[in-house]
Amino acid sequence: MASPQNHLIERLPRKDRARLLALAQQVPLVMGEVLCRPGEPTRHVYFPLDGFISLIAPIDAKPSIEVGMVGCEGMLGVQLALGVGRIPLHALVQGPGSAWRIGTSAFRGELAAGAALRRTLDQYVYVLMSQLAGAAACLRFHEIGPRLARWLLMSQDRAHADRFHVTHEFLAYMLGVRRVGVTAAAGALHRLGLIDYRRGELTVLDRCGLEAAACDCYADDRKVYADLLG
Repeated sequence: MASPQNHLIERLPRKDRARLLALAQQVPLVMGEVLCRPGEPTRHVYFPLDGFISLIAPIDAKPSIEVGMVGCEGMLGVQLALGVGRIPLHALVQGPGSAWRIGTSAFRGELAAGAALRRTLDQYVYVLMSQLAGAAACLRFHEIGPRLARWLLMSQDRAHADRFHVTHEFLAYMLGVRRVGVTAAAGALHRLGLIDYRRGELTVLDRCGLEAAACDCYADDRKVYADLLG
């Protein structure tokens, strides 16, 4: 089986890729680990290989909500490419795995030296902006069921597996809805034969059916990424 890779790093020319990886350390992504908090200085950037990270927006005293997700298709810390040293979001490991981690100072040096890296990250900034904007519209206009199907597809893509651990409480937190709403939506997907859910273990049974049940935001996100980053 091929080793997991990060797509942004793999797009770089061989010399640029080798130079960047010489600065990197492979580290585990531990479920529930907080990688950064809003307003904190960015100490490291992360290029996930497997596993994935939720980008969560704090909302006053109310429960926060997920507005983006980062897996092997992207990176955490891309705001450094804009010359900004702080992230406005909470970054939480949602799916365990591993990532390449690079210190901020070393990464900034590579940004200054590597035109290919900067060009790739400029494109990824646009992709992430599109994802964040789409998440806001999705939250406002789409019902829980299609949003849940979209979330499950996004998670499956980054988990590289049909089965992963998730609770109804956590899904409610990520989607910004009440637990009863998630329970009803998950029950509907289960009755359609699209998923199975037992004791916190969720299995995707029918990928095509889940795509049909998801809102258009899922396909739109994939198209934006494919158009820019392949």
